[in-house]
Amino acid sequence: MIPCPPVEMRVAAPEAAPMASISPGDRPGYAAALEPSRRGWVTLPLWCVWVEPPGPDLWSKRWHGAVETSLATWATHLKLIRVKNASDAHLRLWRRNPPLQAGRASNGRALLSFELVQRGGKKIVEPLVDLLISPGIRQEAIEATSLHELGHGFGLWGHSDQPTDVMAAKPGPTPIKQLSKRDRLTLNWLYNQPSGVSP
Repeated sequence: MIPCPPVEMRVAAPEAAPMASISPGDRPGYAAALEPSRRGWVTLPLWCVWVEPPGPDLWSKRWHGAVETSLATWATHLKLIRVKNASDAHLRLWRRNPPLQAGRASNGRALLSFELVQRGGKKIVEPLVDLLISPGIRQEAIEATSLHELGHGFGLWGHSDQPTDVMAAKPGPTPIKQLSKRDRLTLNWLYNQPSGVSP
């Protein structure tokens, strides 16, 4: 079986029924700060990932190299497979400046939607995450930004209050380029919860 069969059809998924409130309870790391989507926790046993190819210029090649490094870091914790076409991916990384939000610029943004797709003749609801990572920052910052935004893309929809975590709300003076123990504890907790999307 092909791990990421090509998408034969993709349309916006119908609205989900409102979720019951989920109590933060006793969660490890910063899992109490995570918010489920309207469909529940956004996790997949296998993520099909596409990265915008580099252009001929040095800047796009630097962007691509930094993003690839961040993906390799996440690949030690999650099962990822690369796809050649953006239309076949669950998660897509774009070399774009994110739009202003409340009049403020940012280096990266994760945008989540849910799509009804048909793969191999089977209709399922899947997440579609578009990550916009600015190319106009230094390579170290691109790596840290893409590492953080990939965390959102892979289901960590919330922030840590510790600047030493990849998912820190406010980064510290040194870019974080490896998952901390708290990042790993939170990710492990999340991936042991029932997923709100089709596998």
